[in-house]
Amino acid sequence: MNRKLFGVAFVCFALTFSTTTYAQLPVDFSQTVITTTPVRDNIYMLQGEGGNIVVAVSKDCLVVVDSQFAPLYDRIKAAIGTVSDLPVCYLLNTHHHGDHTGGNALFAEDGAIIVSHQNMRELMALGSPNALRGTRNPPAPPAAIPTLTYENAMSIELSGLRVALGHPGDSHTNADTYINFPDANIFVTGDIVTFGRYPNIDFALGGHIDRMISVCDNFIAMINDDTIVVPGHGLIGDKQNLIDYRQMLAVSRDRVKALMDQGRLLDEIIAARPNADYDEAMNVETRRIENWIRVIYYSYRPM
Repeated sequence: MNRKLFGVAFVCFALTFSTTTYAQLPVDFSQTVITTTPVRDNIYMLQGEGGNIVVAVSKDCLVVVDSQFAPLYDRIKAAIGTVSDLPVCYLLNTHHHGDHTGGNALFAEDGAIIVSHQNMRELMALGSPNALRGTRNPPAPPAAIPTLTYENAMSIELSGLRVALGHPGDSHTNADTYINFPDANIFVTGDIVTFGRYPNIDFALGGHIDRMISVCDNFIAMINDDTIVVPGHGLIGDKQNLIDYRQMLAVSRDRVKALMDQGRLLDEIIAARPNADYDEAMNVETRRIENWIRVIYYSYRPM
């Protein structure tokens, strides 16, 4: 299959696979622009449509974190080419959702080894459950499935670049990976952390608001005031941004849980707008405001 046709076919999978909670809206990828932000020490963040991408340059090759959507692959590769003309040797996935893995197969076609937590490989090979529909998403194309996995932690050492990967336990999903570039003091969180927007919680796969907060506490303890935090979505931040984000999670949870304890139904809690101050401060669209309440609610009352 030629690359253009593959991209069209794969995005259908990616949009279906990307999340169990957020409704997928049609995306006009022709309008997507890939922007490149230098982070530190030959490490860059790329943004377009989907999760943040990180590009780290060693002396011999590149390590890339996440791959957004297949139709953006050529633009992503062009953006990477402005940073370095070295090949991509490793593609690290923070989790299985399609806005982070849509370009996997095309990176693999060009020779990258795809790396993830072992649970993610299984989810992509078998297809993950979709809680809202009560169905199972289709398996990923074989080329998109990680070939190198780990259980608790692993490291990659290249000439001039060290990378540490870790599994935080069930929080956003049961297959998350955080990534540390220790020499540059850059910490990549995946969708456990999203600055400037509410996160998703994949409650069908072990996701839970309490565990999201607990993992954020662990992250805060792991970094220092000089650490640059690259979230799954949003602009780069620092330790204080992560502390503020963790506070937002806890306050949102407590507000929703208080209404649940009063016997309010989900629709009543959504209508009450318990997080109106955060909604306004982040200028969050209605769909994400409502879904944020839903994923907190379903953390305690599974569908």
